[in-house]
Amino acid sequence: MILTLCKAKIHRARVTEAELYYEGSLTVDSELLKASGILPYEKVQVVNVNNGERFETYIIPGEANSGIICLNGPAARLGTVGDEVIVISYAEFEEKEARTYEPTVVLVDQKNRIRQIIKGHLESANSSKS
Repeated sequence: MILTLCKAKIHRARVTEAELYYEGSLTVDSELLKASGILPYEKVQVVNVNNGERFETYIIPGEANSGIICLNGPAARLGTVGDEVIVISYAEFEEKEARTYEPTVVLVDQKNRIRQIIKGHLESANSSKS
């Protein structure tokens, strides 16, 4: 059996730009991509925390340490500058590997700078803070 799991995510990054007249995709600070393990041109799901929109697109690497999160093309209609988004990549695993796989979660501050990198489940990390 093949299962699809969250491979990595960039959690609650803020949209810094929206470029409607671009050919499409999502531009993300390349340091955030490196930290998460999300590759340039990888398919991702983007979830807008502010309005509930969900869409799929692919990643374009942005300038390192710029904090850029730019909705390009039609995606620019699904959010505005300042919205918080979660960028999620998925991978397919055999069941045996899926049972032990731990995703990478990159938590960012309000300027999209890396605050924490978690290897494993976000829920586990939250419960260990109690």
